[in-house]
Amino acid sequence: MKKGQELEIEIEGIDFPNRPYGIYEKRKVYPQGNFVIGSKVKGTVTKIRNMKIEMKKVEVIQKAPDEIEPLCPHFNICGGCTFQNMSYPDQVRIKSDLVYKILSEATAGTPTFIYDKIIKSPKEYEYRNKMEFSFGNETVDGPLTLGMHKKGSFHDVITVSECSVMDGDFRKILDKTADYFKRENVTFYHRMRHEGYLRNMIIRKGEKTREISVNLVTTSQKDFDLSEWKRKLLELPLKNRIKGIIHTINDNLSDSVQSESEIILFGNRDINEQIFDLNFRISPYSFFQTNSEGVELLYKKILDYIEEIEYRNNIKPVIFDLFSGTGTIGQIISSKAEKVYGIELIEEAVTKANETAKENNIKNAEFIAGDVFEKLDELDIRDIKPDIIILDPPRPGIGEKTINKLLRYDVKNIIYVSCNPKTLAADLEIFQKNGYRFIKACPVDMFPQTPHLEIVSVLEKSLN
Repeated sequence: MKKGQELEIEIEGIDFPNRPYGIYEKRKVYPQGNFVIGSKVKGTVTKIRNMKIEMKKVEVIQKAPDEIEPLCPHFNICGGCTFQNMSYPDQVRIKSDLVYKILSEATAGTPTFIYDKIIKSPKEYEYRNKMEFSFGNETVDGPLTLGMHKKGSFHDVITVSECSVMDGDFRKILDKTADYFKRENVTFYHRMRHEGYLRNMIIRKGEKTREISVNLVTTSQKDFDLSEWKRKLLELPLKNRIKGIIHTINDNLSDSVQSESEIILFGNRDINEQIFDLNFRISPYSFFQTNSEGVELLYKKILDYIEEIEYRNNIKPVIFDLFSGTGTIGQIISSKAEKVYGIELIEEAVTKANETAKENNIKNAEFIAGDVFEKLDELDIRDIKPDIIILDPPRPGIGEKTINKLLRYDVKNIIYVSCNPKTLAADLEIFQKNGYRFIKACPVDMFPQTPHLEIVSVLEKSLN
């Protein structure tokens, strides 16, 4: 075996998040691309390391018997969906199996945890309530494009006019915006030269309220009249209604979307969304789960686990919702709690959480702005102690430093919501070394056609 050698393999499995592999001479071979188990492929060996081989320039010799035709013409071109060549039942089975394998390895040598059946998304397609697009071009000096980055490329942007995971109204707004600015010969922002005007466009939707927000992000390098673009959007025949059009100015060198100033071109800055019977106001930069119908199933599972803890311990719990953001989880679970305390560093998010809690007539939830551990200490001084702590960290997880601080509060029950099973597994190992038992977990598929999902887990402080 050497680099440059051509190799034929059959795809026998998938490693998380989406690394199909075959076996050659007892070594895993990873071909570059999205392949279904049972496919036969050939490619060129590019890397050999220990028990792993990598292949590029891969072509399919024979498709898997159960492979399906992707609905989206952009599949394998944009860097978004990777599972569209599998049926949805196959997707959720693979996701569930991958999560179970990762969590089982993290809990080896401990009592078996309960693994609840994966919860499917109500929608397989057109489920995303938020899309963030970039302006650019597909080829050097090519015409303006607005869409997603091409797979494996930092610079090339393709207009995803037929993207199947976003709402049809989003596609109309995307096409109209791309056509308008292309016709007007408006420049996009070059990340390397730091020159140009158009940067991003973010579209958000309330699934139940049918309200749409469009946020155009530009630099301040051009004084361009956006009234004609606004008029064209408002004339579009949409199923939903545009509630707000915002122009955000961002001259930051970072590629992330930031707001230095905002101009409301039409309507309102915020849109509304309803989860169960509660209303939430979503600002242009608020974090909100991207699958509105799926998030109800996620929160229902959290509520179920809280009920189990209540029954097991015969309590009406005091719950701490740490890193609580705009307070969505805290308000949803308030119906099961004696009292909810949400703690979040970003003051604007806390203000929004307290405002919406008041509007939703929730009187037993209090959201506090500040450093989580400073505020935990203050609550401890006031002799306010939690029966349950809920954690919902970003993809990097919590980490040992933060976990060690949490251990000081000796809380009996922890519900950990994770969007990354690998960092969840790493954090579980730390909790287990410090006296916690991993009781159960349930995967929730919030992101069909992709390898991503959410996992709700329960930990309990051991008595011994």
